[in-house]
Amino acid sequence: MLVAELFVWWYGAGWVAAAKNIGRMLSGVSRLFAIPILLRTLFAPWKRIVSLPGASLEAKMRAYGDNLVSRAVGFTVRFLVLITALLTSAAVAVAGVLGFVLWPLVPLGIVALVGKGLIG
Repeated sequence: MLVAELFVWWYGAGWVAAAKNIGRMLSGVSRLFAIPILLRTLFAPWKRIVSLPGASLEAKMRAYGDNLVSRAVGFTVRFLVLITALLTSAAVAVAGVLGFVLWPLVPLGIVALVGKGLIG
């Protein structure tokens, strides 16, 4: 009876839970990389390093250049992190779909491996 209940769960509620886990894993990747924050601050200066302009034209140009470099560094780092998040999300999605597709075959694989072990 216990084996029958396991199969009922495996091909019913367990399979539904496996499908829901794909969404949870993708949401976890989004939270891990803080994707909404990265998108919102894509052009923000890196580490909030901002130079204040002085009174002279040279000081203003230097501050403008410093701020431009800081924003370029911020954009580059955030963009690379977003690319990494995209690749990680794709890998998690592929692994999740693969696990979902292979889910019904796992009990059959266990039975086949036990049988092979007994037969030799």
